[in-house]
Amino acid sequence: MQSEMSITTQGLETTSQAAGAQARIGMDRVEEHGDWPLLSRIPMQLTCSIPLKFRVYDLLGLRPGQTILSEWTSTDDVPLKIGAVQLSWSEFEVVEQRMAVRLTRLA
Repeated sequence: MQSEMSITTQGLETTSQAAGAQARIGMDRVEEHGDWPLLSRIPMQLTCSIPLKFRVYDLLGLRPGQTILSEWTSTDDVPLKIGAVQLSWSEFEVVEQRMAVRLTRLA
């Protein structure tokens, strides 16, 4: 039987070994972890952004009221991330005069 290999900080570990470790822990979902009540309250910052082409020259010329165009089309979904991990795709909208994002699909 062939199994995939993944690199960990401790060296190489097969996916079957990882599955065995999960079985030893005895949980299938993070909510089953004994410290979940504490872990679930850790604040996280989600980032939803679009890239802008910008030069130092443009930075020095910024003025209030200026509009900065992006190459992102208004019909394209925007990635929603925690750090470098993409969670989903989303779209911007306004809710009660505040900017919001609506999830369109999970990553």
